[in-house]
Amino acid sequence: MMLPLYWRHFAGSQSGEVMKYRIIPVTPFEQNCTLIWCEQTGKAAVVDPGGDLARIRAAVEEEGVQLEKILLTHAHIDHAGGTAELAASASLPIEGPQRGDQFWIDGLSQQSQMFGFPPVETFTPDRWLEDGDSVSVGNQTLQVLHCPGHTPGHLVFYHAPSQLALVGDVLFQGSIGRTDFPQGDHATLIASIRDKLFPLGDEVAFIPGHGPMSTFGHERRTNPFVADRRG
Repeated sequence: MMLPLYWRHFAGSQSGEVMKYRIIPVTPFEQNCTLIWCEQTGKAAVVDPGGDLARIRAAVEEEGVQLEKILLTHAHIDHAGGTAELAASASLPIEGPQRGDQFWIDGLSQQSQMFGFPPVETFTPDRWLEDGDSVSVGNQTLQVLHCPGHTPGHLVFYHAPSQLALVGDVLFQGSIGRTDFPQGDHATLIASIRDKLFPLGDEVAFIPGHGPMSTFGHERRTNPFVADRRG
């Protein structure tokens, strides 16, 4: 089953645990920044605020939610470039990525110059995350999976009641993340997808860092890089 690009309100689960979301494409790279929130409390988090903060703030206002934190899957400029400014302007804690991405955070200024982004500030996460940790948004809890390969400190956030994963640049519809950046590794990325993501279940929908949503089952059947038929 394919899911439409830029879905807004996720229905939640039969248990009544509802987490809603809105995908906000930002930066010239059309990175899928995601606003997620707990319907019960109205508390929200921004996942991967790469830039275009006015667009992100407008979405927060339109949805009528209250930001309580920033979550980062990894520290590439298009995912993390707006983090320091947003955190400072709204007094928000930063959670993630995993410590392996420290060098990417330290190099944000160089990344911005290399890719033609506006100047950005570096930052220190208030909480580094590790595999098996959890993060909260209002009354909702997301599992943290360390999925290296694209970057060494890449994380995935999974909301089990909604069967929804935010996978950053690990997996895309019909493709996988690049591994030609410093400390990228193709075999490690494939293992992250097959050993960490696919076992969550075919029905799990995922929001990638770029492009349309899909499900793990669809990618297992059709993705030329990680489909089951590849063995």
